[in-house]
Amino acid sequence: MANKPIPNFELPDDLEAQYANFVRISHTASEFVFDFSLLLPGVTKPTINSRLVMSPTAAKLYLGAMSENLKRYESKFGEITLPRSQTLADDLFRPNSNPEEE
Repeated sequence: MANKPIPNFELPDDLEAQYANFVRISHTASEFVFDFSLLLPGVTKPTINSRLVMSPTAAKLYLGAMSENLKRYESKFGEITLPRSQTLADDLFRPNSNPEEE
């Protein structure tokens, strides 16, 4: 089976990039929903700034593409290490999480 060419995407001039450090993933039988947000210490109700909806097939292809790109990144820049003694929630919701106090 021949590889299909990747389409040449056009980025609109007014496209706004969004930074996200949190994603909530939910699904139904027919779709996956990815809600992206910027979760900061002290914020009790973060705002979802981007939502992606994909078919299960597209979500699985996305997972494969992310895995492949993480492997490429780590081969170029080194292994990405994850904290083992605490979770992201521990970092975000620990008491005294005021950056000025640290």
